[in-house]
Amino acid sequence: MNAAEIRTVVNDLDKARDAGSATEVRSLLLQLDSRVHATEALLRETKVGVHVNKLKTFPDKDVVALVKKIIKKWKDQVSVEKKGRGAASAANTSSNKTTAETAIAKKVTADVPPSTLSNNNVTLKPRTPTSDGIKVDIYPDLTRNRSVIALYTAVALDTLVAAKIILDTCVEIETAIFDANRGAIDDAYRTKLRSLILNIKNKNNQQLRANILDGTIPASKLITMSSAELAPESLKQQMKELHAKNLFDAQGAVEKRAVTDRFVCGKCKQREVSYYQMQTRSADEPLTTFCTCEKCGNRWKFC
Repeated sequence: MNAAEIRTVVNDLDKARDAGSATEVRSLLLQLDSRVHATEALLRETKVGVHVNKLKTFPDKDVVALVKKIIKKWKDQVSVEKKGRGAASAANTSSNKTTAETAIAKKVTADVPPSTLSNNNVTLKPRTPTSDGIKVDIYPDLTRNRSVIALYTAVALDTLVAAKIILDTCVEIETAIFDANRGAIDDAYRTKLRSLILNIKNKNNQQLRANILDGTIPASKLITMSSAELAPESLKQQMKELHAKNLFDAQGAVEKRAVTDRFVCGKCKQREVSYYQMQTRSADEPLTTFCTCEKCGNRWKFC
């Protein structure tokens, strides 16, 4: 499968994911699994790894298992390719090394060794600037450089994206924080940085990392997001359910409640039920009805 065909499948995959079609997603993933032989250049050009990574949070367990299988397979293929390239590089002349280092020197944001010039350096171990061969010496200020390193380690967690893309993304994030703080490296700067890093490197936050790397969430928006907005989807759902539960539990404090015989208590089967309604979801959704049996105190709700 060539790059153009992969892009077509990736577009269809995104549409199927948004539509929540597990069958279609599995079918497209199987095509990628059987027809794509991963190389660093191919992954870099198509960004297929980013799109497949997004499906790690898909609700269908079979899809998640297939995604993990594909990612591992591609990592293994890239690792084999790197080993072969490393052996070939060892036989190169010193003049080739000098040429590579000259090209590296022209890069503004990174000093990348020859082994990473293929544009997509991937390792099976936890990725850091050091393990990816990236020298972070961007600013004269040591604190800012260390901030970029910390962001890199968080963003690079469990991804196949090229080292250069990760570095540029982290530089943009740090610059946005620095500029928003009016160029001051103080407690506010450090607090914002720590908050972002903790949320980004959460092992359950694959979707956030993918959105950052593919540009869905630009740096300017990322630094303004609250901790709740940055939280993993699973935690957001738990918070939503907890909020609804708290609303339900708080109904005991409501003084004026209508009593009707339209509802039957599921516990004591009596028809003396008090109720009230509240908008707990979006405005275009129906009201939630909270019921309390006046005989036995049993409570329930429905939409």
